Amino acid sequence: MALLNSIATWWMQKRMHQIELFMKYPIDVQDECLNKLIASAKDTEWGKKHDYKNIKNAEQFKNNVPIQDYETLKPFIDRIRRGEQNILWNTDIKWFAKSSGTTNDKSKFIPVSTESLEECHYNGGRDMIAIHCALCPETQLFTGKNLALAGSLFTDNFGNHESKNGDLSAIVIDNLPIWAEFFRAPDLSIALLDKWDEKLEKLARATLAENVVSLAGVPSWMLLTMKRVLEISEKKSIAEVWPNLEVYFHGGVNFAPYKEQFKSIFNKPKMNYLELFNASEGFFGIQDQKDSEELLLMLDYGIFYEFIPILELGECDAATITLENVELDKNYALVISTNAGLWRYKLGDTIKFTSLHPFRFKITGRTKHFMNAFGEEIIVDNADKALNIACEKSGALINEYTAAPVYMSENKTGAHEWLIEFEVEPNSIEYFTEMLDNALKSINSDYEAKRYHNLALKLPLVKPLPKGIFFKWLDSKNKLGAQHKVPRLSNDRKYVEEIMGLI
Repeated sequence: MALLNSIATWWMQKRMHQIELFMKYPIDVQDECLNKLIASAKDTEWGKKHDYKNIKNAEQFKNNVPIQDYETLKPFIDRIRRGEQNILWNTDIKWFAKSSGTTNDKSKFIPVSTESLEECHYNGGRDMIAIHCALCPETQLFTGKNLALAGSLFTDNFGNHESKNGDLSAIVIDNLPIWAEFFRAPDLSIALLDKWDEKLEKLARATLAENVVSLAGVPSWMLLTMKRVLEISEKKSIAEVWPNLEVYFHGGVNFAPYKEQFKSIFNKPKMNYLELFNASEGFFGIQDQKDSEELLLMLDYGIFYEFIPILELGECDAATITLENVELDKNYALVISTNAGLWRYKLGDTIKFTSLHPFRFKITGRTKHFMNAFGEEIIVDNADKALNIACEKSGALINEYTAAPVYMSENKTGAHEWLIEFEVEPNSIEYFTEMLDNALKSINSDYEAKRYHNLALKLPLVKPLPKGIFFKWLDSKNKLGAQHKVPRLSNDRKYVEEIMGLI
């Protein structure tokens, strides 16, 4: 294993030279990426509609192709799911990454082409390992296994055509080459189970005897897994279970509220943490410095980037800029074109560049208010609809509300705390809470998954507030007036605690 580790580590160093090249020549790499995307899709239905054959540069691309979101691309994606091809991309697409929904749908189905799988998602997985090896030259990463948390896969039948949908992590793991299984745990039969309580139990038991050297997964779910591993093993720390564990690759939600818990549960002073910025739509950034939370923008994964200054986002004619024109410390909304046929697609995430040589950034949030402390990604539209349903069921009326997460503690599951000022209170807060919970499950598939058997999220905590409390809070912030609104959802507890402090 030592020889294999040395060979693999040496091989990863070769990739670091390629990373250094796109760090040195970022604009050239992005121009080449756009040209390749346009050439690949020029004979698709989309490419013909937008005259890709005559597009020579980024400005022409912007002029020919309007900015898109999931709703505008959905009719094309639905046709691909039903078996039509050469619509958005020139190769057949049979996998769809299922993610949290939009205003009109419970779930989004993001196309995953062979090219995006291999050139983007697999390369992202390779590069996170390459960067870890570069940061930790004494790594023993290839002497053991990676414990990766994944979702599940489902088959859709549309007459004579079948397509697969599920979490991106499940699509990636299901398509890994055979040799990769040697470095991964648990077995596929466990990794792709769709019942999270069963998966958690089997995963924890199956990996106890493995030499786990790295972990990868969303913090909320990984924390649950680690706690169950300790319960079964009757150990006090993960260091006692897996003494060779050296790195945790994490992403998906803000890691800050979890970090101290992980430090405590790992009990490994030299443990490494590497943040990733990946999503169903693509793999975008990797932390490439040990003592910095900045992420390196990955430029050679078949993704062409554009940016909308956040102050212009709401304007109908908001113009994008390309990489050479971005500035430090300004918030931008990401717009991407990918090798899976997402064209000038508003991702919904916002970033701020912290370095331009090379291009490094920090994730600053979403383009809309949201809660995503556990991977549930509740948007305001979800919340409004769910509250309306709960009110109809219970006879309640709401004046104002705000909500924020209650983060996991060592012995408690996370939750959402809802502060609600009722005009007419329900007869039973318990019944109202149950209806709110059920409505959110029906509207948002990610919330439904996290609520499964109370594994990551327990029942919402609904707190009725005195009438006028939100007015009082706005007054305290000098924000009275029609142009100022109560923030409906937040991914931290700042507003909730300020409001509760006024009671």
